Amino acid sequence: MQIPQLPQPTPAAQAASHALLMLIKQEIIAQSGWISFARYMELALYAPQLGYYTGGATKLGHAGDFTTAPEISALFGATLARFAAQVLPQCDNQIMEFGAGTGKLAFDLLTELHREQCPPQRYYIVELSGELRRRQEDLLKEFQEVVWLDQMPAVFSGLVLGNEVLDAMPVQLVKKIDSDWCEVGVSWQERPGVSSDALPDEPSGQLVWADRPLADTSVLAQIPDAAALPSGYLTELHPVGLGFMASVAQMLKAGAAGAVLWIDYGFPAAEYYLPQRDQGTLMCHYRHYAHGEPFYWPGLQDITSHVDFSAVQQAGQLAGLDLLSYTSQAGFLLHSGIGELLLRTSPEDVRHYLPQSTALQKLISPAEMGELFKVVIMGINVALPKNLMQQDRRHRL
Repeated sequence: MQIPQLPQPTPAAQAASHALLMLIKQEIIAQSGWISFARYMELALYAPQLGYYTGGATKLGHAGDFTTAPEISALFGATLARFAAQVLPQCDNQIMEFGAGTGKLAFDLLTELHREQCPPQRYYIVELSGELRRRQEDLLKEFQEVVWLDQMPAVFSGLVLGNEVLDAMPVQLVKKIDSDWCEVGVSWQERPGVSSDALPDEPSGQLVWADRPLADTSVLAQIPDAAALPSGYLTELHPVGLGFMASVAQMLKAGAAGAVLWIDYGFPAAEYYLPQRDQGTLMCHYRHYAHGEPFYWPGLQDITSHVDFSAVQQAGQLAGLDLLSYTSQAGFLLHSGIGELLLRTSPEDVRHYLPQSTALQKLISPAEMGELFKVVIMGINVALPKNLMQQDRRHRL
């Protein structure tokens, strides 16, 4: 398996990827020669010490594999702080962030809340990546309210944040063959003439795609009109992400008041499962290159899929939350005051104003992140400011 246009990993990184590959191979053998793609994705991203998010490689920024909105501009976190300042008085004055990346969002958000003299009592971060947690601890060392958690608590009242979290949840791959659906999984194929026990420098075989009949067809309920889709249609389902949404909802419901805000790229179900989107949305990111080969150097690249926001909303409502808003990232940022924050810097100060204005355009432009990224807010016993309802698109869900 070769993708020659991508940069080659260092020898140490290749060795770590080979170790993870052997772990995946052993799991495939233990499971009678086949694992689901969801299980493969889970191992590739989260296997202890070897997965993409649990290993030591740099993920974000110039030296990493992709860049997120908080890395683009401090205006992003400052705008979220304005939103938080309106929500927190309605519940306990605390914030919980999942997957905090480098800590840049927390840094900018807390900086703005301190500037406005309304900091939270606690800012909890739930982080699985040891490398990212170390970066967060270094960046946020001046904020005494920050506390790291190894897992989600059972009860929480406050504001929950997740920027590009749901897209990193393992997905189930399904494919339609004639009128039936199969599950797309992963098997191991040995190379002819090579001992299966030999692994000095190169694996003795490779990962290959393998289909099986779909055991539980109830999962197809996520697809609005599965029967009408053409044969050969390949797509993702999101049982792990929806289970996570249900758990967050139960945590907030136990706390009696709070809200959760997800920001991610994706679509409502009617757009996600369009007939022409017949190869799904699965995407990999390596050194700022995007490609579609999830078996390339497992553990060294990110694997993501777009979010089905209709399914997220339904999972939250079934667990007891109210849908408060669904909109684009541009709509959320503009109606939360990002333009006012930009004008803290005078346009006449071209040296400082122009870079901020350019970054803002990346966040809100329809050709950049403004329309592809969506914001869904759900909660219990909280209300949103009226200005946010001007761009509400819940009818699309």
